[in-house]
Amino acid sequence: MQLSHIRPVVSASFDEPNLVSAAGLVPLMALAGRARLRDLADERLSVPTDKGAHAGLKVCSLVAGMAAGADSIDDMALLRHGGMGKVFTGAYAPSTLGSFLRSFTFGHVRQLDAVASRFLTGLAERTALLGSHADTGPVLVDLDDTIVEVHGYAKQGAAFGYSGVRGLSALLATVSTDQIAPVIAAQRLRKGSAGSARGAARLATDALALIGRTQLAGRPVLLRADSAFYSHALVTAVRRAGAEVSITVRMDAAVKRAIAGVSEHAWTTIKYTDAVYDEATGSWMSKAQVAEVPFIAFTSHKKADQIPGRLIVRRIPELNPKQSTGQETLFDTWRFHAFFTTTDPEALDTTAADQIHRRHAIIENVHADLKASALAHLPSGVFAANAAWLVCAVMAFNLTRAAGTVTAAAAPAKATTATIRRTLINVPARIATSARRLRLHLPANWPWQHQWTALYQRVLPARAHPT
Repeated sequence: MQLSHIRPVVSASFDEPNLVSAAGLVPLMALAGRARLRDLADERLSVPTDKGAHAGLKVCSLVAGMAAGADSIDDMALLRHGGMGKVFTGAYAPSTLGSFLRSFTFGHVRQLDAVASRFLTGLAERTALLGSHADTGPVLVDLDDTIVEVHGYAKQGAAFGYSGVRGLSALLATVSTDQIAPVIAAQRLRKGSAGSARGAARLATDALALIGRTQLAGRPVLLRADSAFYSHALVTAVRRAGAEVSITVRMDAAVKRAIAGVSEHAWTTIKYTDAVYDEATGSWMSKAQVAEVPFIAFTSHKKADQIPGRLIVRRIPELNPKQSTGQETLFDTWRFHAFFTTTDPEALDTTAADQIHRRHAIIENVHADLKASALAHLPSGVFAANAAWLVCAVMAFNLTRAAGTVTAAAAPAKATTATIRRTLINVPARIATSARRLRLHLPANWPWQHQWTALYQRVLPARAHPT
């Protein structure tokens, strides 16, 4: 594509008061209104002084700005251009929103957490965000943390953590099933040097409690996590809440003894990286193998607090870097990866349990999505403000995910925030006024016109056609 020589562009000026660059915010914020985002924030938040006034409108402004691509407080100015003031009311200046966030304390952040969980259940009641009542199968809760990098010494709580990067630690719990893409059920911001397991039990029980308030209630729940979260407190809390666990274990002496006791005939070959399917035998030709043994976790605790389950072990060949020079090994050596699970072996055999556990990496996509959106920066030097920013970023993530499920198309329901923003939100439009009503004129031949129209007509059914 190149510039036209027939009708060359000869000037450009910012002088059109009836244009908006993010017309998709109209149905998006209508959906947020149906899920009572503003009402919930007004009811739950008690931020003091005039900075906390109209909390619902300010939270809506933050969520809308993040959905449109804002990743800093200054970026919230994108809500105040062209005809945005005609379409929306209560779009606050970035300085006002910054003062609002800096007035938060830890207690106010927890109030905002309550808003986020209720907002998620509201979205689930009005969309297919968490699937339908007819869906079956296990509900998967993934728990993991990520370091949001910061620079300089001005950020409260910033420190070097396990990754060797200066930042703050964001702990997330996501919920997914075979029918739905992950949504974020609970979140917490911690100082950068916090251990991964800190606060994990409380966050996990919050996520499990939320599941019990949605259409997912009554289905089997499995919590997955990596070895950093292998702790008696977490496993006990999850089991008390009625869920099963599948958590990677550290290679301590007890685990090594259990692996050493696995019979050589107990290993089963599985589909793994670069595996080849042999049609003659109907099996996968792969060096990766799995086996399981009964295992009692946390034997250092008294017997009543020990937790029985299964230790599922995956082994893959240990590569010999000198093999290419002709120095062959006398026998195969292996690398072992083990995880502890309390699932019923009749419901999930060894191979199935291993496959499900490996899919825990899906939460990394959520981390990447947030860091490519509102969590690209933590904009304030005040820790509580950044914690509130994280909660708003999570609400924006879940809102865009819900909007994708309303489009009556399969792709947007599992698309990333960036894709939904590009196709459904950041759509330019011209505003026309007739009979004291506004009409949006969007680009002709927009490739995602049908999806945008489906979203609009679903959340604003009483309105006229958008064009």
